Amino acid sequence: CFLDGCVDHILAINRSNIEVQSGNFSTWFTNFQRQQEFELAQNVKLKKSIDNMQKAAKRTSVWSDRIEASKYGNGPVDRGYIGRKSAKMMKRSKAIEVRQQRAIEEKSGLLKNLETVEDLKIAPLLYFSDTLVTFSDVVPIFDGKNVCQPISFTVKQGERIALDGKNGSGKTSLLKLLVGQQIEHRGTVAIGSGMILSYVPQDTSMLNGSLSEFAEANRIDESLFKAILRKMDFSRIQFEKKMEDFSAGQKKKVLIAKSLCEQAHLYVWDEPLNYIDIYSRMQIENLIREFSPTMIFVEHDLAFRNTVKAVNGQDERRISCAAIDSPARSCSAVIKAGKPQGCLPASIDFEWRSVAEIGLKLRPISTGTCKARNSCKLWFSVILF
Repeated sequence: CFLDGCVDHILAINRSNIEVQSGNFSTWFTNFQRQQEFELAQNVKLKKSIDNMQKAAKRTSVWSDRIEASKYGNGPVDRGYIGRKSAKMMKRSKAIEVRQQRAIEEKSGLLKNLETVEDLKIAPLLYFSDTLVTFSDVVPIFDGKNVCQPISFTVKQGERIALDGKNGSGKTSLLKLLVGQQIEHRGTVAIGSGMILSYVPQDTSMLNGSLSEFAEANRIDESLFKAILRKMDFSRIQFEKKMEDFSAGQKKKVLIAKSLCEQAHLYVWDEPLNYIDIYSRMQIENLIREFSPTMIFVEHDLAFRNTVKAVNGQDERRISCAAIDSPARSCSAVIKAGKPQGCLPASIDFEWRSVAEIGLKLRPISTGTCKARNSCKLWFSVILF
């Protein structure tokens, strides 16, 4: 975990309190999970005990009433004895109620910081062709200048492609070109006929109005949309607020929930983890692992990208190909292969690629002096798994 290498204390803002714990993130998270497991087990135990005490108190109270009623209408009886016996049973019932109340109070102190992670679902569509998108020598242009070197790659069925590079290297511009926004550029972006895309932009400032209005404007099922938000830890009170009053993380969740409501051939997500909490991140990782949607995304979180890569496991081989001449830049691709589950029928026989990282303005993989042009010869490096 990235955090383990840069922190030695964790300040946790829990649901009911704030605590500080020495150690790294993994240590804190392990302790937190153990505490949750203990409290869940204790909660089950107390719940069972309370149920038993409720039944015992009710049963004892009924017995006391019956004994008290037997003092009358049964001929000559020792009413003093019966009264003492009835009082004894009633006292026992009250004692059980006191124990029950203590157990309820103990139970109420549990699970105040309980965090639950419900599984999210997505319904990607199957495209009729293996190739969905082709970028050919694409260069975004800003203020008349090329943002990066020309880049070419294809998006194939079942791939998860991470655009990688420094800020300002054109990653978001490439995604905007893909979804049809007017960006000055050179080169061509060929999108398959009839292909449906679902887009999560990086910017959330355009969100305003109510969630209901947002769902209606984007033609998504409002009930499903809000159900997904509930799974992502939205409280019901948030449904009544205007989106411009949401936190940055809540706004990002709105865009992700919208995308999950949409059936698409290709999901285009621009920095989906911005401002997202740990548990929502886990939900997103599990979602991608389970449903293997075809995706192209930008995300600086290396741990997340590595998790997405590890959907299927696989032998590694390194292949060098396609030399290019450049005085200062290189472009690399890291491709992970493995057949996604439930994406195409197993009978279709061709090489699957499930993850690719297309790098912009990366460090040279290997260099060599080109005497003819006095420049560096930089190589594409492709890793197939």
